[in-house]
Amino acid sequence: MAGKIIFCIISLGCGVMCYAIGSYAQKLTKPMGFWSGKEVKPTEITDITAYNKENATMWKVYSLWYFAAGIAEIWNEYVGPVILMLGGTIGILLLIRAYRKIYNKYKA
Repeated sequence: MAGKIIFCIISLGCGVMCYAIGSYAQKLTKPMGFWSGKEVKPTEITDITAYNKENATMWKVYSLWYFAAGIAEIWNEYVGPVILMLGGTIGILLLIRAYRKIYNKYKA
């Protein structure tokens, strides 16, 4: 039981962190960069507000993997880790793909 609680706390904490990144991106006036360390200059983006809004949505949707894993762990101790693994592998690839699509859409 203690393992389930720890798993839920960690998963939900990661979900909150990703959601917070999305909320932060939505409020920015300069373009939100991706975690790879590459800075996105304002001259690179045609519509910063729309770019940040889509970036925020991307992060908020990505946080659902972690929320789902935490909740699924309560229901079944095997399903939670599977969802977490899928979010950490397929989810990351989808996140990178979504970011590239957003960047290319608003690239100047």
